[in-house]
Amino acid sequence: MTIKLSLAQLNTLPADDFVRALGGIFEHSAWVAERAAVHRPFARLDDLHAEMVRQIQGAGPEAQMKLICAHPELAGKAAVRGELTAESSSEQAGAGLDQCSPEEFARLNQLNQAYREKFGFPFILAVKGYDRAGIIGQFERRLGLSPDEEIRESLQQIYRIGRFRLEALIGAD
Repeated sequence: MTIKLSLAQLNTLPADDFVRALGGIFEHSAWVAERAAVHRPFARLDDLHAEMVRQIQGAGPEAQMKLICAHPELAGKAAVRGELTAESSSEQAGAGLDQCSPEEFARLNQLNQAYREKFGFPFILAVKGYDRAGIIGQFERRLGLSPDEEIRESLQQIYRIGRFRLEALIGAD
């Protein structure tokens, strides 16, 4: 069972503890929490999330691309090897990606490869609320986007993932 922190508790934590608590909100990118920490206190979860998003938006294209590239492929090699973060593993399992049929797994591998060849980074989707067929449909739709459109879409998905992770971590005050 995960222990939820209150926003009031987060607001009063020393900066290092704040970063430790929120460092996994954005995949392998504790710098987001580190930059947001100086803007405390946050009155609402919405304010904390908005500040974290502002930090990503203000970080520039190079940092944004590093953030995008920090994400694992859906049902990819890292998942097979058990190398996902706890958050990613839970999210992918929640969408049933740990229960793919051989045909679904093969299709996801094909889509991951085609996507990476086109865009040069992993496909990112906030999988909450999607089943395997829906995820495959999103893959197929997004392969039709331009690189600039897909970078914007990937960042929007990252913001959604971050929001879901904050909601899972932070309880009501």
